[in-house]
Amino acid sequence: MTAKSLEAQVRHQPRVAIIDLHGEINAFAEDVLNSAYAEAESRKSDVILLNFSDVDYINSTGIALIVSLLARARKSKRRLLACGLSNHYVEIFQITRLVDFMSVFPDETSALADGPASIITSHE
Repeated sequence: MTAKSLEAQVRHQPRVAIIDLHGEINAFAEDVLNSAYAEAESRKSDVILLNFSDVDYINSTGIALIVSLLARARKSKRRLLACGLSNHYVEIFQITRLVDFMSVFPDETSALADGPASIITSHE
């Protein structure tokens, strides 16, 4: 099985940056993740949403990379959210307690349903 390298596209909405992730999140994904996060930060978004809908695989190194993004977000007083995780990865986020520090939603629509103002203030 050949690993699918990670690709990321950033979309900007008022106060929210959405990072669409495609492929696998592993040791080879670090530069792509960091570049996408830096682009998301560049417009001073209050919230960054990681969209995992098209992510096939996340290994332990990938989880560590997500933790590092969470640390960057917390340091700059931004909220980092996740959506589109498979049931398996929702469980992994629960086991690793990532859900204690970032809200996880089933899809992008539900993550943004109440608008940026409420997702910025909820779970603080």
